[in-house]
Amino acid sequence: MLDDGGPVFRKPITPWYHSRLAYAAVILTMLAAFFFGIAGLRAAREVTAYHDYVWVPVLLMILSGAVAVAAIIRLIHSYAAK
Repeated sequence: MLDDGGPVFRKPITPWYHSRLAYAAVILTMLAAFFFGIAGLRAAREVTAYHDYVWVPVLLMILSGAVAVAAIIRLIHSYAAK
């Protein structure tokens, strides 16, 4: 009788979006978006006509910061797993 099951000791295949390079790219992109939000906040505070739209760069900073922190945590977990 043939055994069709694969070996138990095989390493799992990691998808490309869970690689360290992908996490580094996400972190760098989110840091760039965060700094873009800081620049937008400065511009919105300098021009009085834009004071009502300060929430847009603040929202950009909050969301990009949250994604960057989540990616950093996942990257730390991947280093700790090895």
